[in-house]
Amino acid sequence: MDPYRILLVDDDPDILTIIKDNLELDGYRVITATQGKDAFSVFQQKEINLIILDLMLPDIDGIQVCRAIRTDSNVPIIMLTAKDSVSDKVLGLESGADDYIVKPFDYLELAARIKAQLRRSDTYVSETEVFKVGHLKLNPEKREVEVGGSLVCLTKKEFDILFLLFKHRDRVLDRDTIKTKIWPNQKLYKWSRALDVHIQRLRAKVEKNPEHPQYIQTVPGVGYMLTHTVGET
Repeated sequence: MDPYRILLVDDDPDILTIIKDNLELDGYRVITATQGKDAFSVFQQKEINLIILDLMLPDIDGIQVCRAIRTDSNVPIIMLTAKDSVSDKVLGLESGADDYIVKPFDYLELAARIKAQLRRSDTYVSETEVFKVGHLKLNPEKREVEVGGSLVCLTKKEFDILFLLFKHRDRVLDRDTIKTKIWPNQKLYKWSRALDVHIQRLRAKVEKNPEHPQYIQTVPGVGYMLTHTVGET
């Protein structure tokens, strides 16, 4: 699996270095920013799985950054602050932050909170978890897919689409959500057939009868979902 991308925003260079080094040792990919406007710009340009955001920044504060991000994203946000008053905590949470941690703090506490937030979000899946439905099995860690016990060869995009559908099994994902997740840095026009072509190729590889799929179902006018239309085995 690709490492989770964390946007770390703090204007204190010592704190920035310490947290960044520890996060990278834990296997995360870390992107840093020291100002609020830069942080928002980075967030718009890159696929970010979680944000660690300092409340006090030299240009615009973390509250404003958090509110701006919340206008179009539910990415987990952990707010950092030197203030410990109830009002500051409430303000941070009401602005859209998912968690709040007061400086100074132990890195192990931050690491635990990061994992907790990622588990609650759609961006986290345990690397040891293997997904199964019917005769279909997907291993995220090895990026392998088996149908009836036999490995099938998928392209990166085909695997990513199937993995996304597995994570939301029995739930309908609309087309725009799938496009945003699979092509995060590309604008696919509404008339683009890229998703449909990938779904068609994916069905040809994992479905016994692609014309009457058991697993990857089309929900007309909405999108796609992964389910099992016959008795589970």
